[in-house]
Amino acid sequence: MEAVILPLRDCTFVHYDPSQGTKERTMILLVDMDAFFASVEQLHHPALRGRPVIVCGDPERRGVVTAASYEARPFGVRAGMPLQEARRLCPGAHYVEGNPEKYVALSLRLLDLYLEFTPDVEPFSVDEAFLAVGAPGRTLEVAGEIAREVQSEVERRFGLGATIGVGPNKLIAKMASGVRKPRGLTVMDAEAFRHWFWPRDARELWGVGEKLAER
Repeated sequence: MEAVILPLRDCTFVHYDPSQGTKERTMILLVDMDAFFASVEQLHHPALRGRPVIVCGDPERRGVVTAASYEARPFGVRAGMPLQEARRLCPGAHYVEGNPEKYVALSLRLLDLYLEFTPDVEPFSVDEAFLAVGAPGRTLEVAGEIAREVQSEVERRFGLGATIGVGPNKLIAKMASGVRKPRGLTVMDAEAFRHWFWPRDARELWGVGEKLAER
């Protein structure tokens, strides 16, 4: 059986029987802020919007890329890359020294926003959080609508983009969040997850490292 991908008003809905709502006891959203550190710098420095931005330690010293804006990524710049290599790949990028306190402060404000939608919020990192939005009889479609509201409020209040994955558990929500970025919204049920990811390399699964993948 092949997956059915339905555009649901700017949402990628992956489901195996689109004629019927999928009722799940648990509904999990994984909110992943798009290029968070770099996007925050672009937000605070409007002249950087639309330009490749690389967040790092002291730009005048050797180090690695902490984060790269989406404008820098087509050049091959990635987090963890040596700055020397990043400069070679993207000589026109603007380098910004990271400000962890600023990112954490904004992350806490985002958590306050999520709490307006559900009391069950679990921070996963400074730029990611799980939200449990399940309720008796609630479908994944409804959870997708909640995710869209969260996404809209993040952009309206903070001027930042967020990608959200929706699924019946954390694993599926996390993997769904990687289907379409930036500002993506993907809803995936358990059966679709099996068909979508099982044929792929095990290393693509969340939590699977090199050693585990070799087994």
